[in-house]
Amino acid sequence: MSSTTVDKSPLPASRPPGTGRRSNPWLTLAAVAIGLFMVNLDASVVAIANPEIGRDLDASTADLQWVTNAYLIAMAALLILGGKLGDRFGRHTVYMVGTLGFTLASVAIALSGSIEGVITFRAVQGLFAALLIPNTLGLLRAVFAPQKFGMAVGLWAMVASCSTALGPIVGGLLIEHVNWESVFYINAPIGVVALVVSMLVLPASKDSTGHHRFDVPGVILLAVGLVALVFGVVKGETWGWSSGGTLGAIAAGLILLAVFCWYESRLEHPLLPMRLFRNRSLTIGTIVTAINFFVLLGVIFFLMLYLQNVRGFTPVEAGIRTLPLSLATVVASPLGAALTQRFGPRLTMPVGMALQAAASLWMLTWDAHSSYAALWPPFLAIGLGVGMVMSASSDAIVGNAPKRDGGVAGGLQATSLQIGGALGTSVLVSLISGKVGSTLTGELTSAGVPAGAAAGFQKAEDAVSMGVSPVSADMPAQLRAAVVEGSGNAFMNGVHSAVIVTAVLCVAGALLAGIGMRGRTGPEAVED
Repeated sequence: MSSTTVDKSPLPASRPPGTGRRSNPWLTLAAVAIGLFMVNLDASVVAIANPEIGRDLDASTADLQWVTNAYLIAMAALLILGGKLGDRFGRHTVYMVGTLGFTLASVAIALSGSIEGVITFRAVQGLFAALLIPNTLGLLRAVFAPQKFGMAVGLWAMVASCSTALGPIVGGLLIEHVNWESVFYINAPIGVVALVVSMLVLPASKDSTGHHRFDVPGVILLAVGLVALVFGVVKGETWGWSSGGTLGAIAAGLILLAVFCWYESRLEHPLLPMRLFRNRSLTIGTIVTAINFFVLLGVIFFLMLYLQNVRGFTPVEAGIRTLPLSLATVVASPLGAALTQRFGPRLTMPVGMALQAAASLWMLTWDAHSSYAALWPPFLAIGLGVGMVMSASSDAIVGNAPKRDGGVAGGLQATSLQIGGALGTSVLVSLISGKVGSTLTGELTSAGVPAGAAAGFQKAEDAVSMGVSPVSADMPAQLRAAVVEGSGNAFMNGVHSAVIVTAVLCVAGALLAGIGMRGRTGPEAVED
């Protein structure tokens, strides 16, 4: 067991005058931003590409779920390991390996020609993303002085937000005018630029604790535990949350993670130092990160269903209409960083969570025909809230970790983000499906569908849960209009149930951050 001592390795208060490009932290930020941009752009364009992949490769709905889930599970399982490898063997080296592997896997997906190949190489993409993502923050933690780190995180978050926001528009344009393969080929030039810039400007950065045995049992326990947990979460919507398979997978994951925490607390050189969680701000930042992305990814998922399937917009048109959300996130990220740097995350996090709670409650006023004037204010509020919380939580997690654990802290933040996003998408879709199932017949009848016919449409509740009205070309015009109306209303009932949950979670997150966070944060608060 290690002795309990206060970490005395903060970032240098100031850096020596520039003696070359590798001594410039802003060039380091530029280099890691390119890789971060590529990964986040890919994540959002794939969601747009999935329908076309399904049509071209004759894939089932379950196959398309695995296009997303294979990537998510592989990445979530290894994010902390990716950060640890960077801390020990060189963050710049592991980051570039991740960038190269992600780029090659993207090209392999486009060339695969089968849904099995797409799923396999998406999992490979996830493995390399797990090397890339945590070391972006680890590198920034290593090269920026404390008084500049908050702003660097704000710009990091702005790049992540901007690339995610561009995804639906870029993906829609590529699919409409080229093909679905192009959304993966686009990673090739971005990846090459990222590698060239990284080789030119990234400094050597690692904090090995010396010669010791690598924590292989910890790697296995964490990876298997996270795989089981995330697998249970993503399958909960299709298997049912009360099914034996879902409960068994989630329970197995939680048990293995509990064993992992017990085991790590007994090691001198653990994969994930449990001492990090002695810092209250770091722990709360991890929880709030999960809530933040539960809301963001869950809301974006049903929002795109609403805009494309209920309102009939194309992917590009839907992406343009969500620009207030995207642009607000981009603006709020550096704003949140500046506010956090001055006042601490105890102010920024609750404000960001409160904005998202207000946006969720506003969505209760939406219906299947809401004007755009009713849509854009909550888009704006969610974007501002997410951007502020993203900057504040990144600073709270990575900024409170000792410099030598910067990669591990980056992996912890990214793992929390992925689990929160997986829960958000799965839980909210399940809530929408349940509400649609219980209200569809009544809404169809109220819209003018005969009672007998309305009961017959109950078998189409899965399609309605995706915002799709079960109509056909040979259906009488009056019946068709009634089915569209009733289906849209049933879908909106599900959306209203979902946003009540997001509002409650955001209020809980605001209270947790406001009451539990320290006024100011710093790495000196973490004990060894």
